[in-house]
Amino acid sequence: MSTNTPDPDPRTSPGLEPGGSVPPGETPPAESSTASGAGPYRPLKRGWSKGPLAIIVTVVALVALFFLVYGIVLAM
Repeated sequence: MSTNTPDPDPRTSPGLEPGGSVPPGETPPAESSTASGAGPYRPLKRGWSKGPLAIIVTVVALVALFFLVYGIVLAM
């Protein structure tokens, strides 16, 4: 029974040069060229949330008005 070790034999591993070094182009680059924050930082414009906030307030007011009218109709 033979055991498989996770460490391969460097004499039979493909892509290794004598002495255990790796030839250029055999491994991927050390770090990615894409970053999550690519590009210069631009602060958000002031007042960008006035439109969405007005829509949310309007929808909430309409829903509250609906349930108020619904409650009055049920009470009669």
